[in-house]
Amino acid sequence: MVDTSDVKAHQLESGPAVCGPYIAVITNKTANLVIRGVMLFSVGVFLSLVLNLLQVQRNITLFPPDVITSVFSSAWWVPPCCGTVSVMIGLLYPCIDHCLGKPHKFKREWSSVMRCIAVFVGINHASAKVDFENNVQLSLTLAALSIGLWWTFDRSRNGFGLGVSIAFLATLTTQLLVYNEVFQYTSPDFLYIRSWLPCIFFAGVITMGNIGRQLATYECNVVQEKKHQD
Repeated sequence: MVDTSDVKAHQLESGPAVCGPYIAVITNKTANLVIRGVMLFSVGVFLSLVLNLLQVQRNITLFPPDVITSVFSSAWWVPPCCGTVSVMIGLLYPCIDHCLGKPHKFKREWSSVMRCIAVFVGINHASAKVDFENNVQLSLTLAALSIGLWWTFDRSRNGFGLGVSIAFLATLTTQLLVYNEVFQYTSPDFLYIRSWLPCIFFAGVITMGNIGRQLATYECNVVQEKKHQD
């Protein structure tokens, strides 16, 4: 006869080594990625609609009149593009953590994620509502706030590096879109855009990366609890 206690002990000891730092409630990896992707896409679309509304209302971002198709005063292609980028960022952050063997454990709770989102919305709100004497003061203020957001909710080197890299690519893409007259910014002071826009991109990347990490961490905790119950 086989001792069942020895079998269970062996399963508990061998389980975490196989699963790794980020695992899903659904054992099918494809299904798990789809679920997390849908959630990240929905958050990205919602934030883009809300934050773009602030920019359009203050006439900071100007779209051609024929592309404004909703009560949120947003071009039709803006929400899906932001949602797609949000999915890429939200899945990339935990993937990079896993590849580096350094799972992010700093402030891994949903209350921290909600505060991070609130700070990001506040930074965007400041860029649209707060009046400064010049764009240089506004850019320096938003840069300090964005770095403060990273320090408060992330503090990882790979998170900072990804934030800067993706913000650079987003800024370059926006420059090309404005150059091709897809839309425009009023009073541009950094080639075709506002100088504080990279700060908004950086804060947005850190926020979506934080959400993506929390989704992965939450699923890991649920699976571990189910294994212990079994």
